Amino acid sequence: MAPLFRSDGQARLLAELFLSGADELNLNELATRAGLAYGTVHREVRRLLEAGLLIERRVGQARLVRPNPESPLTQPVRDLLLVSAGPVPLLAAELRDIDGVQAAFLYGSFAARMRAEPGEAPNDIDVMVVGTPDPMAVYEACQRVGDQVGREVNATIMTPEEMQEHSGFLAQVRRSATVPIIGDLPWQ
Repeated sequence: MAPLFRSDGQARLLAELFLSGADELNLNELATRAGLAYGTVHREVRRLLEAGLLIERRVGQARLVRPNPESPLTQPVRDLLLVSAGPVPLLAAELRDIDGVQAAFLYGSFAARMRAEPGEAPNDIDVMVVGTPDPMAVYEACQRVGDQVGREVNATIMTPEEMQEHSGFLAQVRRSATVPIIGDLPWQ
């Protein structure tokens, strides 16, 4: 995503702000959700506020930020985020509400491009869901996200026990780039 945004961290931060469904986020929560240090979030938010892309309000000592609905850049940035970084916060929001989901992560070509590995643009998005959720709930959630980002989202569902098995498929997944969505990778 770095060619499209100043940095991958900025793209993750913007994706959390523009796509996660949260009305506004405080800087600590934003740092946690984006996987960034607080100081990095503070600097990025300052730049985005100065550019007019975000607005803030203070509640006591807390700084709450959200996209600026008056900025002509808000909708184009949101659209760009949907197809580049959107799957992670959108899938997190969808899968977090499904009982039985213990962990989820991206793998395959989309994850590789997000991790800056060279290659062709991905046609679809592969997501591994670990746990014992209702499969139809997972597939419907992936369909909704796919409709939003304009790419098919393919879910593979495995129990934690199945994730510990030794298969060619799982060996390839373990060796390849992954992007966490919910929880930790099952082999860490």
